[in-house]
Amino acid sequence: MTQLDARQARTRYLILLALRWLPSGMLLPVLTLLPLERGLTLSELGLAAAAQGLVVFLLELPTGGFSDALGRRPVMVASGLVSLAGCALIFVADSFAVFALAFGVQGLYRALDSGPLESWYVDTVQARDPDADISVGLSRGGTVTGIAVGVGALLAGGLVALDPLSSVEALAVPVLVAAVLRAVAVVATIGLLVEARPRSGWPALTAAVREAPGVIRGSLRVVRASVVLQGLILIEVAWGFGATAYESLTPVRLAEVVEDAERAGAIMGPAAAAAWFASAAGAALAPRLAQRIGITATAAVTRVAQGVFVATMGLSLGAAGVVVAFIACYVIQGASSPMHMTLVHREVTEEHRVTIVSISSMVFQPAAALGLIALTAVGESTSLATAMVLGGVILAAAAVFYLPAYRAERRRAV
Repeated sequence: MTQLDARQARTRYLILLALRWLPSGMLLPVLTLLPLERGLTLSELGLAAAAQGLVVFLLELPTGGFSDALGRRPVMVASGLVSLAGCALIFVADSFAVFALAFGVQGLYRALDSGPLESWYVDTVQARDPDADISVGLSRGGTVTGIAVGVGALLAGGLVALDPLSSVEALAVPVLVAAVLRAVAVVATIGLLVEARPRSGWPALTAAVREAPGVIRGSLRVVRASVVLQGLILIEVAWGFGATAYESLTPVRLAEVVEDAERAGAIMGPAAAAAWFASAAGAALAPRLAQRIGITATAAVTRVAQGVFVATMGLSLGAAGVVVAFIACYVIQGASSPMHMTLVHREVTEEHRVTIVSISSMVFQPAAALGLIALTAVGESTSLATAMVLGGVILAAAAVFYLPAYRAERRRAV
């Protein structure tokens, strides 16, 4: 089997990434509205959606270890098939129980999907050149992700507005199209994702089940032995806590500013699409900044900037200020995430790569849940502005945990 060079690997990585996020973008605008239209209350929707986060938290590490043991390709294919099942359940769901099951299945998809594609790209490039610069490819991946989500959200809005299928309710049409696109992604994964160490069949499956716990234990030992990884994981905790300030509280803050929930909803639709396109632009610009000041410094500076913009959303007196700061948060997120993940990949080998990435994702989930509970409590007891400023301060303060990575980068440069 001919080994892919860096350019071929990057091209396939970006194609598969676009196909992965386009259907997710289509689900984004309707995943809240469809259950409400079909009779769920807001509290029931919250409980049903919580099933996704719970499943991700419980299965993130086992599925990461499974990917490291069995291989990236079979896990990627399995995740796509699971997502197809989730889309089918969402399409037909008409009760709390079925929606909770659908969100739980989507959580399994998220757990399986967390890390293997990115890890495949890094493994493939570094198999040719262990010192290859992966930051550019990961940054381009962030650009493609932002564009794909933005395009998907706009397509979903257009489909809902056009209502092209008389036999299907308008809000369900994007779910149907997303399922078709997910099937295309599965076929593309089978054709494009070529592994250097493929294993298949029941022997490989049973071996993977036996190996996964050992891979997880080994990955945890890697984290315990690396102060750099410990710092990067602590940043994920702070990011999960603080990110809820702009991901979840922005519509509420905007409704507070304009004093009209429906008007705020109308503004948030195009603002969310613009934010994801802005995230793509941030990812494209990040490598240029990294060339000037270094990858670790870029990650730290952008994290501080994101905290500043979140606080600005709390302090802003007008709708325009909130929207501009919201979009700026996504520009910074697009720039910061690929730099952060480059630092993570520097510290791990192929054997534990997906599991380490899964640990980062796993700690994000409970931190985000805690952040939502804490910041909404602060918002109710004091003010929403105070809650958003607090979230921004926590995001910015987390930059101090980049110090071990910065010292390691300086030693590597000597």
